[in-house]
Amino acid sequence: MPEGDTVWQTARRLHDALAGKVLTRSDFRVPKYATVDLAGRSVLDTVSRGKHLLTRFEGGLTLHSHLLMEGAWKVYGGGERWKGGPAHQIRAVLATADRTAVGYRLQVLELMRTTEEERTVGHLGPDLLGPDWDPDLALANLLAAPSRPLGEALLDQRNLAGIGNVYKSELCFLLGVTPWLPVGALPAEHAPKLPALAKKLLEANRDRVVRRTTGVRGQDLFVYGRAPRPCLRCGTSVRVADQGDGSQERPTYWCPRCQAGPAPAPGSPQKWRDRYRRTSN
Repeated sequence: MPEGDTVWQTARRLHDALAGKVLTRSDFRVPKYATVDLAGRSVLDTVSRGKHLLTRFEGGLTLHSHLLMEGAWKVYGGGERWKGGPAHQIRAVLATADRTAVGYRLQVLELMRTTEEERTVGHLGPDLLGPDWDPDLALANLLAAPSRPLGEALLDQRNLAGIGNVYKSELCFLLGVTPWLPVGALPAEHAPKLPALAKKLLEANRDRVVRRTTGVRGQDLFVYGRAPRPCLRCGTSVRVADQGDGSQERPTYWCPRCQAGPAPAPGSPQKWRDRYRRTSN
């Protein structure tokens, strides 16, 4: 699933391509909106809210989309071939005189009144890349469930919006704790640093093509996707295991030497260990 910085980049591309222009064509390839035609309306702006995208139109309408795991918005010039995927994966087309935005594999696509946006995104915590960012509130949200594993709490968009699996793993490494450490067990000197560190990472990467957290030449990430390669700091093999509440488990990376705290239950890393053995050959 794209992280907050990737969604922010997508919003900027859509905004730069469409904002201030009149739609010459709209095509929603989902049954609910199959007869909707926005042609003739001006596009006001596109903004991101955590991992959500909001494109606003003249007349008080907003198109809400979410990329989830495989969705994407691509922008094409006039006459340019659409290369984001086969035609049957297209869910939305927004065209102006010189640009066309095409939404592929969008599992969430909702047209609403702009006044109703909060119904969709009002549950989100402070946005790490948004004007509502509030580090004190973000920290208070995280600490409100002290027994919850830190990795799960960071992924909960109700606490703070924009962190995905990559930043979850990288943040825990930079804080020197495992993602299974209860939030309430965070060292007193680390907890206040967490919101600022998360914001720093996302802000540093929102304008980059390749996400980077290390500052080490030739190495973009400390632990995410690196199992079973050696840790960049200590040389210990990076490990990977599932983490989640049972409804949705995601691969989580950590260094057992550099990061203090609980490890996953024995046997849980097997699924991902086997996968990365295959892909590393």
